Amino acid sequence: MPSLRIGIDAMGGDYAPQECVHGVALALSELPEQAQLVLFGQAPKIEPLLEQFQIDGRRVSLVHCEEVITMAEAPTRALQQKPKSSIAVGFQQLREGTIDAFAGAGNTGAMLVGAMYSVRTINGVLRPALTTVVPRDNDHLGILLDVGANVDCRPEMLLQFGILGSLYARYVYHIEQPRVALVSIGEEEGKGNQLVKETAELMRASRQLHFIGNIEGRHIFSNLADVMVCDGFVGNIILKFGESIYDMVKRRGITDPYWDRFNYENYGGTGILGVNAPVVVAHGISNAKAFRNMILLTRDIVESRLVERFREAFLNFQAAELG
Repeated sequence: MPSLRIGIDAMGGDYAPQECVHGVALALSELPEQAQLVLFGQAPKIEPLLEQFQIDGRRVSLVHCEEVITMAEAPTRALQQKPKSSIAVGFQQLREGTIDAFAGAGNTGAMLVGAMYSVRTINGVLRPALTTVVPRDNDHLGILLDVGANVDCRPEMLLQFGILGSLYARYVYHIEQPRVALVSIGEEEGKGNQLVKETAELMRASRQLHFIGNIEGRHIFSNLADVMVCDGFVGNIILKFGESIYDMVKRRGITDPYWDRFNYENYGGTGILGVNAPVVVAHGISNAKAFRNMILLTRDIVESRLVERFREAFLNFQAAELG
């Protein structure tokens, strides 16, 4: 039996399945021999690519799925109306335990909804969160969350994002004692809207966080904090603004090692934190390199036992954190 079984939505992304299968070929050499990749998608389109990239059939299997959820479809409706889609079938097998993790570059909303309704959120977690990695000017990475899954939040939710992000930073990105900060309009204690002020009080009292206070937008790319917490409305704006800067730098032909670290290909994707199984979402324009890194990130999340660590942290969340 394989010790690691990663499911992949082979139809997800603007350049699927070509780039996805190519990425699988690149990732195989960096996975243990006993690891198994399971591709979900339309067999007539995928099988010729498996042959083209000379992929070992003993390490990669294919589950034929007739339907595809496109980027433009409403997530919940699409999952209901397309039960034979690659995303729906992938999540079904994740729920049944046939695979250990599921990853894809398709409809982000469908991946989020699929995770919540198949493996569901961890007991005690109010809402799962989406993260992004942020290149720092000291060659390290920071974690920003939430970046779009939850646009309206309560203080308890931001506190939980801090805990989820802290564990993610520690066990996947190997930051020993992650410094957690709130994104606000001022560094001083008491600055920010009501949500930030109430969240800061909860974070200061938390025994699960190394909370350092507020940071401003100008500190996002500095080394002041390792985990930066905000609601999904603010986080998505920061994410898209960062992407626009990178796009502008590339258009102007500017070459610099720091700006190269903004390239999404280097990171492959991000975990949906707070659900009962490892789920990774990649950028819709992912190429083969990005798919490769998505698969390797998924491996790291599984091997770090991140989901089990989340469960332990939230086992007594209400009593421990909220009194």
